[in-house]
Amino acid sequence: MNVADIEIPTVPERGKRYRFFEMLPGILSWSILLLPFVLSPFYPDVVVFFVIAYLLLWFVKSLGMDIRAMQGFHTIQEHMKLNWTGMLDDLEHSVIQPRSDIFPKWHAANLERLKATPCPVKPSEIIHAVIIACYNESREVLEPTIQAVLAEHYDMQKVILVIAYEGRDGAKSEKAALELKEKYGKQFMHTMAFKHPLTEGEIRGKGGNITYAARHLETYLAEQKIDPIRVIVTTLDSDNRPHSWYLAAVAYMYCVCPEPRYVSFQPVPLFTNNIWDAPAPMRVVATGNSFWQTVMTLRPHILRNFSSHAQGMQALIDTNYWSVRTIVEDGHQFWRTYFRYDGHHEVYPIFLPIYQDAVFAGTFIRTLKAQFIQMRRWAWGASDIAYVIEMGFFRDSKVPKRKLWAKLLRLIEGHVSWATSALLLAFGALVPVLLSPKDYNANILPVLASRIETVALVGIFFTLFFSIKTLPPKPARYKHTRSLFMVLQWVYLPVTTIVYSGASALYSQTRLMFGKYLGKFDVTDKAVRTDDNRTVL
Repeated sequence: MNVADIEIPTVPERGKRYRFFEMLPGILSWSILLLPFVLSPFYPDVVVFFVIAYLLLWFVKSLGMDIRAMQGFHTIQEHMKLNWTGMLDDLEHSVIQPRSDIFPKWHAANLERLKATPCPVKPSEIIHAVIIACYNESREVLEPTIQAVLAEHYDMQKVILVIAYEGRDGAKSEKAALELKEKYGKQFMHTMAFKHPLTEGEIRGKGGNITYAARHLETYLAEQKIDPIRVIVTTLDSDNRPHSWYLAAVAYMYCVCPEPRYVSFQPVPLFTNNIWDAPAPMRVVATGNSFWQTVMTLRPHILRNFSSHAQGMQALIDTNYWSVRTIVEDGHQFWRTYFRYDGHHEVYPIFLPIYQDAVFAGTFIRTLKAQFIQMRRWAWGASDIAYVIEMGFFRDSKVPKRKLWAKLLRLIEGHVSWATSALLLAFGALVPVLLSPKDYNANILPVLASRIETVALVGIFFTLFFSIKTLPPKPARYKHTRSLFMVLQWVYLPVTTIVYSGASALYSQTRLMFGKYLGKFDVTDKAVRTDDNRTVL
């Protein structure tokens, strides 16, 4: 598909058909939630059967996620121990067998496969470009991110640092960005800082900011006569700190791809930077998000770009970079690339963490609000459903329809479940008995539901284990009792799941139903707690 055809339609361009499919996730979610109320007075047994089936389905599904999370955690631990430099050296010299018996079996399999099809790009030719997007973050937030990049086990003379800071109303990062460019600029191959102007026709969001910076990067590469196929672009938010092997791991995966243009790379977001500082409800939400992202790494068939991710510069040029018309430019970039290359696009997991902040906006009330705003922004990914249907079925698309149907149904199911599951699990068993109090099955349903959910609580021990194992060291400013609260905080789980998962998704889908678009990227305020217990915004 031509690059001009993959752009999301502007609001005036969205006809009745497109609007219907924008409304679809909200229609489905509200229908599922209201159906028990409509049917219970007349067909309570049908509702009882539905609720029990749903509870059993989620019991099995949650068990599977627990297993996947443990597998993912183990895989991450293994990949953190690998000598990625040594494996890159094997690729560079086209060795037939690994030079060390400590390398994993899949490395040997890659070397065997590459005998017939050599690396399209050698590791020594790879250049990384790291774009750090910022809006109103302080130096205390930005500087550790740059320091984390410098701590990589990688030659910084092959790393281009790009600081993309906003010039739109409210932006406050310019001073910090320019000071840090001056302080650290000479430690990289090249350092650039670009101020994104307020541009007509763009959503006020991250997509326009990083696209503006990437176009300047393209100009620099052309001036230096650097082939874009050699360049891997990683986008980071201001609080994202990659693991020290991240750049080497991405370079390795890029080099073993038969056609790297067709692949994006997704590390594992772990929201643990400030987990000790965040309020207890936000710690529960952050751990749940980390848990879910770890599960997703083992489900590559539904993996999408999320937050920090990497893609080849040539692929970005071919897709005209990220969309400037949506606030969910990360996940949407998967679909842009997917249709641009007629379905020849995948996301490869990088089993290494990108450490990110849990939501912490300084005060408890501001933090509660900021968490909901962040979750509703993520849930706005439901807007991609209409885009996928329009591009895949009503445009001149060469994407295999069977493959597209599978991806579309997973996309719809994911967003509808996001909006409905927490509310159904919490209250679904109570509806029949309230509306049909004389029905025997309706009265027995809460008892059965309670027993199923009691057994399902075993899963919380997996989450608790994951939470403890991914915790960074406790800051010295906190007493040992803080560790106890890290366990007791899980009493908030039912509330955070309903409010920050179900309600935020339902809110976004309802706004989408009525055409009340989120016209700007609501940046999550980032506060830092210092060692002397001060809070810096």
